[in-house]
This record gives sequence, structure tokens and C-alpha cells, in this order.
Amino acid sequence: MSARFPDFRLGNVLATSFTATLTERCGNAVERIPTPQRLVDWLTVNGLAVESCTTAQLELARELRESIHAAATAAATRDALPVPAIQIINACSIQGRAAAILTPDGNRQWRLSSASCVEDAMSVIAADAISIIAGERDGKLALCASPTCRAAFFDTSRSRSRRWCDMNTCGNRQKKARFNANRRKNGTTAQAGVV
Repeated sequence: MSARFPDFRLGNVLATSFTATLTERCGNAVERIPTPQRLVDWLTVNGLAVESCTTAQLELARELRESIHAAATAAATRDALPVPAIQIINACSIQGRAAAILTPDGNRQWRLSSASCVEDAMSVIAADAISIIAGERDGKLALCASPTCRAAFFDTSRSRSRRWCDMNTCGNRQKKARFNANRRKNGTTAQAGVV
């Protein structure tokens, strides 16, 4: 019988989608890559298929994930980038053997080395993180307004005023909480007026 794991949160930006493999960071954290095979699954879904993953490679991936989250959070809040996080992101970026290729339909795709390995995939993710943290892409880094989430995400909305990392999860949860609070308040107010 296979274990049931939480679904992946997928987005348009590889680096911030990768940081979303750990959610609810300020609440009851949800680890979405708890095993080496789940990391293989996540990489495959994101176009970075690898043959296998060791426990040590999973730990490297988690270290990169947390470094990206720390640097993206600092960039979003306009704080100094944490040097240890930068060092890990840079080290991961230079260690891989991945190349960007152009597909016949005009899209960029990543080709990993012939002996596809997790380090190659991590270098692609690190390079993507460098691109968004350095401000090379149109958009801005922001933090989810959910007090239990606080995920870093890349806002490409026209107004750059998005509040939630994912409207289907954090956004809906907050809207539902506000609705229920207003209902309780209005119910209490209505009952207080009855004699």
C-alpha cells in the first residue's frame, strides 16, 4: 500500500514553486517532498526528470529550498540578502550540467546531463531563483498575507498587488475566515438587540 502525500502546489515560477514544497511554514508545516521519490516526482512534474534520488540529495534539495525561501523573503521585505543562503544558491547553480534548449513550438526547456541527476535539476532551480531575486524578470517578490503561510511568491499581476501565494488555498481560507467572523459578529449583534 502506497503512502498518500499532499498534492504539489504548482505555479509559473520554478524557484517559488520549489519553495512551496514546504507550506504553512508559520503554522502546522506541510512537507510535500518527505521522501527521495517524492522529490523525483516533483522534478518530473516540473520538466526536470531525474532517474533517482538519494537521501543526501534530498537533504541538498531541502537546503536549497530553504536558502531560496530565505533570500526571496529578504528580497520581498527589502532586507539584506542572507549570505549563507546566497552561498548555497550559488553553489547549487554552478554544480549542475543543464542546458536550455528551444523546443519546436518556441518554448525553453531544460535538458539535464545524460546521467540525469538531482544536482543538475537543483542548478536549474538555483538559476531561476537568481533570476527572480536579482530582479531580471518582470514581476516582484512578495510574501503571502496568510499569517500561517508567509510563502514567498513571484507576483506578475498587472497591479503587482497580489496578497496570496495561491488564491485556491490561502486566499480562500482567509476569505472564509473573514466571512465566518462577520457572520458571528452580525449574529451576536442581532441577538443583542432582541429583548
